[in-house]
Amino acid sequence: MSDLHVSWSEYHQKIEQLAVKVYASNWEFNQIVCLARGGLRIGDLLSRIYDQPMAILSTASYGGTGGQVRGSITFSRDLAMTTASVGNRVLLVDDLVDSGESLKRSIDWLNSRYGFYIDEIRTAVLWYKQCSVIEPDYYVDYLAHNPWIHQPFEPYEQVTAAELAQKWSTPAATPS
Repeated sequence: MSDLHVSWSEYHQKIEQLAVKVYASNWEFNQIVCLARGGLRIGDLLSRIYDQPMAILSTASYGGTGGQVRGSITFSRDLAMTTASVGNRVLLVDDLVDSGESLKRSIDWLNSRYGFYIDEIRTAVLWYKQCSVIEPDYYVDYLAHNPWIHQPFEPYEQVTAAELAQKWSTPAATPS
């Protein structure tokens, strides 16, 4: 299993390719729900491209050294959204499907809390790993060898605000 390193340019291209795959299906959705944190950037761009409202479901399942240890999934109490209710045709978005448990349980979570409103949920990710227990409806790349994916925003997981302040500070002007 080799690692897959993705640049910002490649990342944005993948999001555009995902938008085209959804478009080509002719399926019309009226709500995007993105899984935070990985699906936030993707959900944001798809929301802009399709001019559809975006809701956020905060989840967490990775921790440990380098954020590469999968643990049990934790969900936020509710969706963060700006509409009065969730749409009835939901596009559930994340960056990738690894084990598939987060995506699968997110569908269950949405159905248990908002099932009265929802007629259909479809899933969309950039990367679909072979080891997943669920196949997303839309994906850009199928990864048969289950690589660890290094996304372009990961360096920010290793930096602090104090380090950035030091990096971007200018030398203090000396009084004259």
